[in-house]
Amino acid sequence: MAHRSSLAAIALCIAPAVSAQNGIPLAPAVPAYAVPVPAAPAPTVPATAIRVVLTTSEGPMTFALDKDHAPKTTANFLRYVDQKRLDGVTFYRAMKLGNGVGLIQGGAKGEPKRVLPPVAHEPTSLTGLTHDDATISLARFAPGTGTADFFITVGAIPYLDADPKREGDNQGFAAFGHVVEGMDVVRRILDAPTSATEGVGAMKGQMLAAPVRILTVRRAK
Repeated sequence: MAHRSSLAAIALCIAPAVSAQNGIPLAPAVPAYAVPVPAAPAPTVPATAIRVVLTTSEGPMTFALDKDHAPKTTANFLRYVDQKRLDGVTFYRAMKLGNGVGLIQGGAKGEPKRVLPPVAHEPTSLTGLTHDDATISLARFAPGTGTADFFITVGAIPYLDADPKREGDNQGFAAFGHVVEGMDVVRRILDAPTSATEGVGAMKGQMLAAPVRILTVRRAK
């Protein structure tokens, strides 16, 4: 199926290049040395951040998008918001790393009628942003392939940052904002049951048994 073959992945691995099996990209496990960091105090949100309210079947979240540091990735997300292309998609993945740390992933899963052309990659080494607690970041295959799928961290996961010293795909993921309200909803989704059989490779066991519906995504008034 087309949407399955386009499923956006997060490559958390010793050699972060994304491979595929049966047309679905794999997301290998976090290496033992990449220890997740517990939640830290929320970072300062720029006064110029653009607020977006994402309403789910579990409750609302408010995002603050950092257009100053990640202008291309922010503009990409806002294209989907303004064209209402994220209305009706789901959070479909919960990667649980232990001790309450992990991430949830949602988006269009490559659904052709929703997906726009990909955006140029903005690595954290360029933007100065990091994957700390409550970070919003763009899911991707290779750098420059991100479209309509995104993830939210619970706790800091620094291995998602760009690291030029790492072998292979070392460009990390494009962080572009933070959740400023609704992290209780994010944690509830992270804690939700996952299917023991859904998913491929290291993603097996990470797909939500009951995906959480995203009802609407709108700029805050």
